[in-house]
Formats: sequence, C-alpha cells, structure tokens
Amino acid sequence: MTLNRSLAIATRIIRQFLRDRRTMGMIVFVPLLVMTLVGLSFPEDGILDYVAPALLAAMALFFVFILTGVSFLRERSQGTLERLMAAPVSRAEIMVGYLLGFILFAAVQALIILLYTIFVLKVHYAGSLWQIFVFQLIITVVALNLGLFVSTYARNELQVIQFIPLVLVPQFFLSGLLWPVEQMNRFLQHLSKVMPLTYSVDGLRKIMLEGKTLGDVWVDLAVLAVFAVSMTMLARLPQFHI
Repeated sequence: MTLNRSLAIATRIIRQFLRDRRTMGMIVFVPLLVMTLVGLSFPEDGILDYVAPALLAAMALFFVFILTGVSFLRERSQGTLERLMAAPVSRAEIMVGYLLGFILFAAVQALIILLYTIFVLKVHYAGSLWQIFVFQLIITVVALNLGLFVSTYARNELQVIQFIPLVLVPQFFLSGLLWPVEQMNRFLQHLSKVMPLTYSVDGLRKIMLEGKTLGDVWVDLAVLAVFAVSMTMLARLPQFHI
C-alpha cells in the first residue's frame, strides 16, 4: 500500500466537498443551530454544564454518521467507487483515502461544535481543552467508521436515514445521555456496554467535569479504538455492493 494513492483519493474527496457550498454550509451551521436550541432549553447553567459532555459526544456521533454514510453511499451510486476498484489501486488504499478525506471535515465539525459550546454557550469545564478535543476526535473516528459500515448495506440515502432509529437512537437512551446507566435495569446496563456512545459520554464527562486527563480515561479510549477497528473490518471493501 502506498500513501500517495490514498492521499490522492482523499484530495479528490476534499475538493468535492469544498465545491459543494450547500453541504459545507450544512456541516457548519446545522450543528450550531441544534446546539443553540439545546443550550437555550436549559434554564440553569449548572444543568447545561453537566449535560454538555454527553451532548458533545452525541452530536459528534450523529452528524458524522450522517455525513459519512450519505456521502459514501453517493460515491457508490455515482459509480466513483466502481471506477476506483477497476484502477490499479488496492482496497486498503481506497479505504484509507476515504477515511482521510472524510475525517478532515468530521474534525472541523467537531471543533466548531466544541468551541461554540465552550465560548458561546459558556459551558464550564475542568479538564484541558485540547484533551477534550482529542477525545471528541476519537469519537468522530468511531462515527466515521460506523457510517462507512452502515453505508455498505444501504441501497439509497433513505435507507441510511432509516438506520438511525436502529443504530443511533438506542445509544441516545442507553448511554447515560438522558439518565445514569446505573439506574437502568440490569439487562439494559449490559446492553449499554456494547455501545460506543456509552464510553464516549463517560470519557468526556470525566475530562470536562472531573478534570481527568486522557491517561485517566484510557479504558474508554481503548474501547472506542476497538469499536473503530471493528467497524472498519466489518465494512471491508469486498462486501461493498456496487
């Protein structure tokens, strides 16, 4: 595998996104609008400070999942992926190229959401800002791989959206976003342990509310890394229905 070929694929994806001004606008402004509405819905700053870490994790997972799933499916439906696979490029190079191309915009979106939440919504935090962003970046990588995985089994954009109630909504209810996992019944507690958002919420809360470092949340980071690798393996290119 050569990095130059992967970078060439990533560059094409980046240029394609930059030419689509409407998509770029949606990437930037839709998350800000959602976070604004959420922030204004909490009457007390203390409540928002507690909920903000979970919201940052959930928003990163949600928006990156949609961005990646729909965009990659469009690559398939337009025949771009088919042409790449017919070219002298390995499947690994194609996968890495797409991941590099998508992760740039996912990282930018995550950074915008984080800075807006901290400096505009005035959410207080105890940990280091750069460590918060690094942890959130790991969440976006998981969401990106999850989006790629789902897109391999979807035939059109509507089916990608239909995966949201199956893949994302259960995580919102069982990850500790709305209420503590410890207060759920035992079966749901076990079920929450196989959901990446559970570890995302736990890790961000420890950093933002308790002042922990990335080293202190290494278990959450390790589990998220396993999720990311697992989704990459499950979304391997031989299974792509072109």
